[in-house]
Amino acid sequence: MAFAFSSKLSPIARRRIEVFRRNRRARVSLWIFLVLFAVSLGAELIANDKPLVMRYDGQWYVPLLVDYPETEFGGFLPTRTDYHDPFIRERLEERAMAIWPLIPFSYQTLDMQMMRPSPSPPDPRHWLGTDDQGRDVLARVIYGFRLSVAFALVLTAGSLVMGVIIGGIQGYFGGKTDLIGQRLTEIWSGLPVLFLLIILASFVQPGFWWLLGIMLLFSWLGLVDVVRAEFLRARNLEYVRAAKAMGLPSRLIMWRHVLPNAMVATLTFIPFLFTGAITTLTALDFLGFGLPPGSPSLGELVAQGKNNLHAPWLGITAFVSLSLMLSLLVFIGEGLRDAFDPRHIQHAASATPLTRTQPNA
Repeated sequence: MAFAFSSKLSPIARRRIEVFRRNRRARVSLWIFLVLFAVSLGAELIANDKPLVMRYDGQWYVPLLVDYPETEFGGFLPTRTDYHDPFIRERLEERAMAIWPLIPFSYQTLDMQMMRPSPSPPDPRHWLGTDDQGRDVLARVIYGFRLSVAFALVLTAGSLVMGVIIGGIQGYFGGKTDLIGQRLTEIWSGLPVLFLLIILASFVQPGFWWLLGIMLLFSWLGLVDVVRAEFLRARNLEYVRAAKAMGLPSRLIMWRHVLPNAMVATLTFIPFLFTGAITTLTALDFLGFGLPPGSPSLGELVAQGKNNLHAPWLGITAFVSLSLMLSLLVFIGEGLRDAFDPRHIQHAASATPLTRTQPNA
């Protein structure tokens, strides 16, 4: 399968992959980041305040997927079951067999059975301690990692689309289109994004999609200049002129012939857009203008570390989580940048020429 996949790639693409693979730091960082992200995708299976599967009085229950009322397990109220309630836990221990997740707390679970005041230090019950509201820090880190990466993924994809479209139109058509576009881009880039977010936060309750939409209006500006320059350079090349002479529409020329070459320089900016999105979200949550209260935010964990200097595990956990995530992304970005650098590609080609041996007849 690997040989069949690689045989479909062009020689230049295979050389780029080879350059990236030779960068051991980037390759290891990519694998570590993918493993961490895969773990965070299954956060509900790892950190949850409900059993995954349970057999109670001969019947099977799946609390992970279904919210059962308390009366189902001998309670008195038809409300959602609190599986950490002492009465419910006693009933389950006597009459049920349950499979609990590795961390029996979700990101918003308040531990009412703690023996120490919040924030409590790390112990066998809470491996990274609790915050000032009695919530498990490790569970919030896992959910916060997933939320930050998902936010950055969507924002980076949206920024890539908008930056390529706007920069491509400016660079390909040039003239007045490019001149007007550049002036509008300069005006738009001069707006204070943080102040706008702070002002709008006083009128609208911040949320995931609300923050994403506001940040998307400005995050594409970093790509426009790169895409515009590539389209300006490519529009006067011979194969583009030949396509115009053959009567091919401009949209097809831009899509088929100019865009693939322009994406070479653009793709190297993706990891850095990714890290910028994570740091911006963290900064907004730290200042209190980000996600709604209670969300599993790494920025909110940083704020708790600042407000609770007597609980150093909060600040240390936030620092290690953010520094590890951003360092991995920077190392991946450096490897991607080298993979698209023509000098490294030529070096890889001279070191290991890509020759294919034909099997003997």
